[in-house]
Amino acid sequence: MILLVVLFLCFISSYSASVKGHTTGLSLNNERLYKLTYSTEVFLDRGKGKLQDSVGYRVSFNVDVVLLWRSPDGDDDQLIQITIKDVNVENVNQQRGEKSIFKGKKPPQIIRKENLEALQRPVLLHLIHGKVKEFYSYQNEPIAIENLKRGLASLFQMQLSSGTTNEVDISGDCKVTYQAHQDKVTKIKALDSCKIERSGFTTPNQVLGVTLKATSVTTYKIEDSFVVAVLAEEIHALRLNFLQTVAGKIVSKQKLELKTTEAGPRLLPGKQVAAIIKAVDSKYVAIPIMGQVFQSECKGCLSLSEHWQSIRTHLQPDNLSKAEAVRSFLTFVQHLRTAKKEEILQILKAEKKEVLPQLVDAVTSAQTPDSLDAILDFLDFKSDSSIILQERFLYACGFASHPDEELLRALISKFKGSFGSNDIRETVMIIIGALVRKLCQNEGCKLKAVVEAKKLILGGLEKPEKKEDTMMYLLALKNALFPEGIPLLLKYAEAGEGPVSHLATTTLQRYGAPFITDEVKKALNRIYHQNRKVHEKTVRTTAAAVILNNNPSYMEVKNILLSIGELPKEMNKYMLSIIQDILRFEIPASKMVRRVLKEMIAHNYDRFAKTGSSSAYTGYIERSPHSASTYSLDILYSGSGILRRSNLNIFQYLGEAALHGSQVVIEAQGLEALIAATPDEGEENLDSYAGMSAILFDVQLRPVTFFSGYSDLMSKMLSASGDPVSVVKGLILLIDHSQELQLQSGLKANMEVQGGLAIDISGSMEFSLWYRESKTRVKNRVAVVISGDITVDSAFVKAGLEISAETEAGLEFISTVQFSQYPFLVCLQMDRDTAPYRQFETKYERLSTGRGYVSRKRKESLIAGSEFPLHQENSEMCKAVFAPPPESSSSGWF
Repeated sequence: MILLVVLFLCFISSYSASVKGHTTGLSLNNERLYKLTYSTEVFLDRGKGKLQDSVGYRVSFNVDVVLLWRSPDGDDDQLIQITIKDVNVENVNQQRGEKSIFKGKKPPQIIRKENLEALQRPVLLHLIHGKVKEFYSYQNEPIAIENLKRGLASLFQMQLSSGTTNEVDISGDCKVTYQAHQDKVTKIKALDSCKIERSGFTTPNQVLGVTLKATSVTTYKIEDSFVVAVLAEEIHALRLNFLQTVAGKIVSKQKLELKTTEAGPRLLPGKQVAAIIKAVDSKYVAIPIMGQVFQSECKGCLSLSEHWQSIRTHLQPDNLSKAEAVRSFLTFVQHLRTAKKEEILQILKAEKKEVLPQLVDAVTSAQTPDSLDAILDFLDFKSDSSIILQERFLYACGFASHPDEELLRALISKFKGSFGSNDIRETVMIIIGALVRKLCQNEGCKLKAVVEAKKLILGGLEKPEKKEDTMMYLLALKNALFPEGIPLLLKYAEAGEGPVSHLATTTLQRYGAPFITDEVKKALNRIYHQNRKVHEKTVRTTAAAVILNNNPSYMEVKNILLSIGELPKEMNKYMLSIIQDILRFEIPASKMVRRVLKEMIAHNYDRFAKTGSSSAYTGYIERSPHSASTYSLDILYSGSGILRRSNLNIFQYLGEAALHGSQVVIEAQGLEALIAATPDEGEENLDSYAGMSAILFDVQLRPVTFFSGYSDLMSKMLSASGDPVSVVKGLILLIDHSQELQLQSGLKANMEVQGGLAIDISGSMEFSLWYRESKTRVKNRVAVVISGDITVDSAFVKAGLEISAETEAGLEFISTVQFSQYPFLVCLQMDRDTAPYRQFETKYERLSTGRGYVSRKRKESLIAGSEFPLHQENSEMCKAVFAPPPESSSSGWF
């Protein structure tokens, strides 16, 4: 009895090993022909899952599969032949009816005869243990047709046991997980792990970026080690983070079913698979199972020159406030990405002066090697006759969505050369800083050009060739924000002269909390409390702001609160407003401030009753459960009532991610002599100056000077018209995501989102001695277009979904001060104009022969204008709003 049990166990063990050896993957029976049906379908929609609202198509055919050879050394080494027959193409949406693009057309008319013949030529698949060893086809077949065969062949690659492994199939080299349950096997492919060469790029900033989700699940039903049915579903979903109505989804399905088996050909004898393949057909060649890239032929498409001529009127300066200008800009950037250097250069050289700046914006935004070579050949930095074009090129580089090392290397090379304008030289260095930061954000900090740029900036700060270059290198560091520069910033913040110290401190303000260490805070506390030297109010208040925004300690908050009352009059009011704003807006430091305010010495009437006109206020522009837009305005006056600094910021938040949308700072100093007033402490010897500095989409721009020095001031007062000074103007490619997908069915998909804007930020400062009044004005005008485009292409039929949104908006900030008495009369206004908001949806299906179906939808609404509060006392003060002096006044405005 025991002997029988032992023999039984040995038999079971050997049988189990045998089954395991034979069932690692699919196994075909000898001399059998397997007849199957196959279909692959794809549809696109906006993620709502309604088939009637989708566009797409289905390709179906019959499939014959036969085993040609099995290795004498092992049953799991097989060569199979796959033959496609009876091809058909139809709509996924059967409700299309008479509008179907396939109605009345036979497969040869849709696919084309030569493509159909290629599709029906058999392919060979060499499988070892269920995995594809080689894929054999004929040379010079159309790539799109070969990809359809690859998609079918990849379904035959699988294993019958559970586990995780890497497989190479049409999607690339991917991580896959198998879950085996009796006669059913589920394969889950991690699409984000697939390694396959495909073009694409994205915007690193999460606020301006997209969220992508991709899944792939294939279910096999197995009988006798072969498939009875295979169902595969692959989904790709895209959503723009801050505007979630720009969204789309691709659903791709494959279905393979066994219909019958019948007698098939005998196995070919032989030990080597190569000899077998040669015997079948010597024209077979091994080709990659991975999907290959193809480009569809574009019939009737405009040339680059024709395209430019069709849109150039939209890009005239007078039309830049319209959404049509931005839409034309985005489409032309797309075309430029496929253009050669010579084509681009030809258009640049032929264009007239008024439209040339917009053309430079587009060429630079294309961000291809050809477009960069063309624009660098076109611009002459040694000449001062094209300063506007040079500046537009540089700012477009700073806003580049996915800059590469070559662009940075080109700017470094230009910086080492000669310039016709020192302003352009400074701008080159400032933009070098912006590129350093963007490349570092994309894991490019160790690139040679980045290392060289860092050395250039640090070297310029350690030993500047000219004293005036210090500001230039600080502005570059304000963009680059690499931690190696912090020790130098502390040095300039503590020991530098007024403007240098202020710039160094505002640069520290842009660093994240992890970089504001205890050592940095000690230096900032010394600046604020003037432990080592007297500092200007602008420097001290910035130092306090950095401390309060970066996890301040109990004693740091307490010492700042205790200083209120001992400061110059307007600085007292400013710091009090900062503290009140922290509490009102629940800024993170508010918890610590509330703790300190429990002490009577810090929280008393004498301290919190300080009067003045300086203020700080933060509020919401828009707020939703997943995002928020905020604005903040802080405005500091001198003791004599003249504006010292106004600082307007707009931020966009999305979860933990933030984007510094814009900052406009207007500064003035040394104007007290004009009204015979006494300067504040530490500001007795300041030169007369007024200017404006701006940050736009996290990029610091070169500051603009209204006047510098007393003589320049008097000249501007006598001659200026009060017209605004432009800080930045142009077309910006802000959102830029492009992704080429290889669907496992063999079809090619593209997902693209572009967002552009035409922007004009200008500012002015007006000053009247006669009326003892000053006015600052910052005006933002923008036209915005965001466009999403999702397509699936088989080379003979294409389906697409386009979603876009656009608006034209304006935001204006005005501060008016009347300093004929104290406290001054101050009116602060920030207004947003009523703005149109338009949404478009276009869905289409199109044959390569030209026949197509198009569905369009449009929705329009108005975003109501609004007036934003700027500080608590504003409504009372604005009751005393006064009219500006008449134009005939001889006092002069600037």
